[in-house]
Amino acid sequence: MATESGQAKATANEQPVSPWAAALNQLREWDPEWAEHCVKMTTNPWTDGILPIKFIELVSIALNAARTGLNPEGTRRHIRAALAAGASRQEILFVLKCASVMSIHSFSFNAPLLLQEASVGSLEDFGALRKKRFEKIGKATPAVENMKAIGHWSEEWDSILFLDPAWTDQYMAMGTSLYAENVLPLKELELLLIALDAAHVHIYGPGTRRHFKNAFKAGATVDEIMEVLKLGVIEGVRACNLGISIMAEELERDAAA
Repeated sequence: MATESGQAKATANEQPVSPWAAALNQLREWDPEWAEHCVKMTTNPWTDGILPIKFIELVSIALNAARTGLNPEGTRRHIRAALAAGASRQEILFVLKCASVMSIHSFSFNAPLLLQEASVGSLEDFGALRKKRFEKIGKATPAVENMKAIGHWSEEWDSILFLDPAWTDQYMAMGTSLYAENVLPLKELELLLIALDAAHVHIYGPGTRRHFKNAFKAGATVDEIMEVLKLGVIEGVRACNLGISIMAEELERDAAA
């Protein structure tokens, strides 16, 4: 119900048209007061004029398509709205790639735990295996070094690098290439990454803080960062978008039975 609110080519003088009319109409019948509160909250980023509509739609594509969302209907709606707002195929592809690499955070959290819980013997055995892996790749991790050189390496990745340097370098090659593409202005890239890291279904604090710092360096304001944080919260209202239609169908089935 939430991010779909920006589907129309909204302008400062135009309310966004909501494509979740069926769920909203049902909600208005069941709880009209809460429904109106919901509409005002979820349409806010599209109407307050702080961020461009095209960028809002690009962020919404990423939030819907990311592994923490995987919402095909929302992804389609926001791709359609982004195209209507002037987004290019390259820009949409870029945000999909950004959404794809955020899954590294599951490894960032678990790799240190693995090292902590492994027995000394296991670590010694693994050390020998790791040495062989390094020899196999020539002890070179150019993408890791590049990520460090451009200032985007996180110490949380040290454990991953220790456990599997070759795979870590392959992953970092995906990440560093995004910074090299220059599809979005640096400020918008950092705002996009904030939205992905801070979303309610992800809540990755270290990455959010890092991108806060980078966004401020790139010229972002507190208001702009607040807008992308709002988009992450708004995604949570999808519970009503999904559940109300299903509940209405089940109530009808139950009454018929």
